[in-house]
Amino acid sequence: MDIQLTFLKYTQWSGIATLAFAAIAILAFVLKWGIRFRLVGTTGFMLVMTGGLFALSLAPLTRTVIPGALNYSLIFDNGATQAVIGLPQTVTPTQLDATLRQAASDLYSYGRLGAGGNKSLTVRARTVTHPEDGLSVPLFLGQVTRSLASREDDGVAVEVYEDKFAQLPKTKPIT
Repeated sequence: MDIQLTFLKYTQWSGIATLAFAAIAILAFVLKWGIRFRLVGTTGFMLVMTGGLFALSLAPLTRTVIPGALNYSLIFDNGATQAVIGLPQTVTPTQLDATLRQAASDLYSYGRLGAGGNKSLTVRARTVTHPEDGLSVPLFLGQVTRSLASREDDGVAVEVYEDKFAQLPKTKPIT
C-alpha cells in the first residue's frame, strides 16, 4: 500500500476527530462546563496533528533500495563531501558495488555543502583486518562519487579496489 495514501487516510480521520473536538468545545462554552478550556487545547492539538499528517501525505517518504546491498555502519561523515562506511570482512566485490550505491543514495541530502558549486559526495568503504594479535588495520575496499547538485544523478562513479580483496582473510572470522 502506498504510504502517501495511508497518511491521507489518517489525515481524514484526524480531521473528523478535530471537528468533533471543536463541536464539543463549542458546546462546553455554551453550557459553561468546567473543562471548556481543556477542550480548546485538545482541539488546537488535534488541528496541529491534522496539519502534520496532511503534510506527510504530500511529501514522498520513499527510500531507494539497491538489491544486494549489505548493512553498513557509518564510520565518518563530515556533513559535506566525505563519508566512510564500515563493512564486514566477508564482503564480495558485487556486494561492495551495491552497498556503495546504497550508501551514496542514503547519504545524499540537500543540506550538504554542495548546493553552491560543482561539488560531489565521496563515500569510501572500509573493513578492519587483524593481521596479528593486537593489531588492527583499516583496509579501504572502494569508493563511490556522486554529484551533490541533484538527487537524480546518472553519473555515479563506483570504484572497487579488486587488489585489496586479496588482503582479506580467506576464512570467515568468528563473530
